[in-house]
Amino acid sequence: MPGNSFGHTFRLTTWGESHGPGVGCTVDGCPAGLPVSIEDIQHELDRRRVGQSRVTSARQERDQVQILSGLFEGRTTGTPISMLVFNTDAKPGHYEAIKDRYRPGHADYTWDAKYGFRDWRGGGRSSARETIGRVAGGAIAKLLVATVGVRIFAYTLALGDLRAQVIDEDEIERNIMRCPDATVAVQMVERVEAARRSRDSLGGIVEVRARGVPPGLGEPVFDKLQADIGKAMFSIPAIKGVEMGEGFGVAQMQGSQNNDPFVQHPDGRIGTSSNHHGGILGGISTGEEIIVRLAAKPPASIAQEQQTVDQQGTPTSIEIHGRHDPTVLPRLVPVAEAMLALVLADHLLRQRVARLNLAE
Repeated sequence: MPGNSFGHTFRLTTWGESHGPGVGCTVDGCPAGLPVSIEDIQHELDRRRVGQSRVTSARQERDQVQILSGLFEGRTTGTPISMLVFNTDAKPGHYEAIKDRYRPGHADYTWDAKYGFRDWRGGGRSSARETIGRVAGGAIAKLLVATVGVRIFAYTLALGDLRAQVIDEDEIERNIMRCPDATVAVQMVERVEAARRSRDSLGGIVEVRARGVPPGLGEPVFDKLQADIGKAMFSIPAIKGVEMGEGFGVAQMQGSQNNDPFVQHPDGRIGTSSNHHGGILGGISTGEEIIVRLAAKPPASIAQEQQTVDQQGTPTSIEIHGRHDPTVLPRLVPVAEAMLALVLADHLLRQRVARLNLAE
């Protein structure tokens, strides 16, 4: 069936196109009684929106959310929660001249190959504007997992070869790159502005973490927690690599280095003295911090002349003008948080039926 929905018990469905009337989502399976305000949703959408700084697209969208159903007197009712954001600054005419030519790095050709027809207005549904629904739904998921003490946050870890050397959580929202290292953040901004001047773009790495995750979340075989996290992150536009814990670093380690000794923490809970496993063993959370890194490719829309073919296969060239991000990293941060929250919310609710008495 079409892959427009994500999750089992806590389920998100997104809809809408980049230059259509609007975009939105429906969240189903959220328990009744969860306090939710429109400000909770809007705060997350404001962090994702275009036009928020000089390192993002110049498209101006306020992304004002409307909650159409599922809330009453500030609490969820247990019924589907529907949310809508109108597109107010769509300019599909920017794509008219190139609608028959395949943009390098985009999904134009693959959508034609699959459907034989596509929405050429900025990529339609394959546009990153679809992530508005993910962030709106993720805001509710964040509130749900917070009821059991889970905190989720992300940041720009690296831009090209520039990598944060300090992880200062208080610094993340102080700079436009959402980098936890103030010194490196300045260098990142300079690098992005240089790329924009040269009509190019840059890739990098976003790291997302979840603290306070209770042990026991996840399934032991196909729905392993890391498998669902991996699917969630790979479903985000521009993501080409995902790793958890030490990730590919384990290939350079020995078992005696990679194994995390179990200990009893000062608060009495059982955990590990190190966290090479990134908070998941056997597909199930250990209670340690979950650590995920996402490698994002450089945005494909650049104004340099590139070689391509048209729909008939005739060689031609293309220059992509308009309003595009020189890097996705600052706006990827809230999307990554949302996707991790959606996975954890789903597995938290699934865990409630995994055993007869959770207090045992």
